[in-house]
Amino acid sequence: MNNKEYSLSLELLTKVNSVAEENRWYKQQFLAINNIGANYYSMLDYGEALNNYLNAYTIALKHLDQNEEMIVLNNIAILYSKESEFKKAEEYFEKAYKLAQENNQQTKIGFYAINLGIVTNQQYKLDTAYNYLEKAKEIFKDKPSLLILAETALVDNFYKRTQFKKAEALANKILPNLKGVSYSEERISLLIILSNIYKKSKKLSLAANYAESALKSSINSENKISAYNQLAEIYKESKLIDKVIEAKDSVIALTNALNKVKNGHLFETNKVKFEIENYKQELKQNQDKQKEERIILYGLLGTLILIICLITWALRNSFIKNKQRKILHNRSKEIIELELQKKKSDNLLLEKQLHAKETLSLLEQERLKNEIEKRNQKLAAKALQVSARNELLKEVINSLSNQTEVSKNIFLSKKVIELKKLLKGDTEWESFLTHFEQVNHTFISKLKKKHPQLNANDIRYISYLYMNLTNKEISSLFNITPEASRKRKERISSKIGLTDKNNLYSYISDI
Repeated sequence: MNNKEYSLSLELLTKVNSVAEENRWYKQQFLAINNIGANYYSMLDYGEALNNYLNAYTIALKHLDQNEEMIVLNNIAILYSKESEFKKAEEYFEKAYKLAQENNQQTKIGFYAINLGIVTNQQYKLDTAYNYLEKAKEIFKDKPSLLILAETALVDNFYKRTQFKKAEALANKILPNLKGVSYSEERISLLIILSNIYKKSKKLSLAANYAESALKSSINSENKISAYNQLAEIYKESKLIDKVIEAKDSVIALTNALNKVKNGHLFETNKVKFEIENYKQELKQNQDKQKEERIILYGLLGTLILIICLITWALRNSFIKNKQRKILHNRSKEIIELELQKKKSDNLLLEKQLHAKETLSLLEQERLKNEIEKRNQKLAAKALQVSARNELLKEVINSLSNQTEVSKNIFLSKKVIELKKLLKGDTEWESFLTHFEQVNHTFISKLKKKHPQLNANDIRYISYLYMNLTNKEISSLFNITPEASRKRKERISSKIGLTDKNNLYSYISDI
């Protein structure tokens, strides 16, 4: 912008504005729009500059603090002042001034007081202008470079009050200090005022000298036009018609040149506007394209995430199923080992459990097996008690039989005979058989159905063997010798058609 490359400046600022707006960076957006307004102001397109300043003002009000608000209010007021809309300019300068007072920013209070003094001078509100300028003088009393601005405006105030002596004295006091380009506007203003004072005092030669000094100090066409107009008025008073015509010709030439410059600026402004609109369009298209690409990317990412989730879900299910299979396999192995350890009595039940895969059913069947085993253990214990009792009876009988006193005693001999009868009796077997049938449902009935050739003693022997009693224990229960018990086992094996006599237990376990 400072290099007058307005197109490039506006392009960069437009990009900044777009990025800031998208990311809601309000401070950067405010600075971008405010500087866009400054570009248009430099190009003399005050209308476009005002629009941007107003947009910056809206952002400052909504999202930023009062410091930014003051900045843009001052810019808006300067624009209105340039367009000679002094009332509007005063309104915005006053808003900025009050905000500076609320925030106790003395330097800005002083600046805005000077601006208010200048704009109220233009409206001939001379007392109001004087008060503002005195306020500024008080603030800048220790800052000569700023104090001089307030005193320059005060010269204009005295002049408009027709206090020419005060205006002349103050102007001559501060005029030597107005050196350099930065004070050119103030220097020219004082020179024109002094020229007017001397013109009104009929000191036309002196008035012309100050007007010519103003012309020499002018660095832009507007100031030169003011100086030539002043000279034309002085020459008119002096009856110097040729010089009046010459000055007016210069005014016309400068005005034409200024209009040409303004028209050039207008063309440049419109060109820049077109380029900026074109850039905005390209930027919008790029943003739309990026938006579409972003949507496609999000869609692809969503699809990829969904696929990953599905694969993860499938792998997880597969892992869980494999884990469940391993658990079931391990359980199956344990069940098989348990069944083998329990003499393979429940193979059929295990197959049903494996096919059904019903844990509750398996547990229930396991509970029933344990219950049967416990009851069989109780029956075995009872049978062993009977066996032990029989052994004891045998020992008692043998001991009594070997005693000559017993054989001579009729009573004792009779009791020994009763004991022998008791030892051979089947009453205990009948009670045992009843309990055995209750515990091992249908075992005996299945055995009788499959092998009807077996007699009661054979069934009794098989029942004891089914309960895993030893040969010695079984012989005791039958009141026979162990050798006789083995022979009975062989005979029963032959009856049911077993070639291997030692496999009788395994055979009956599978019934």
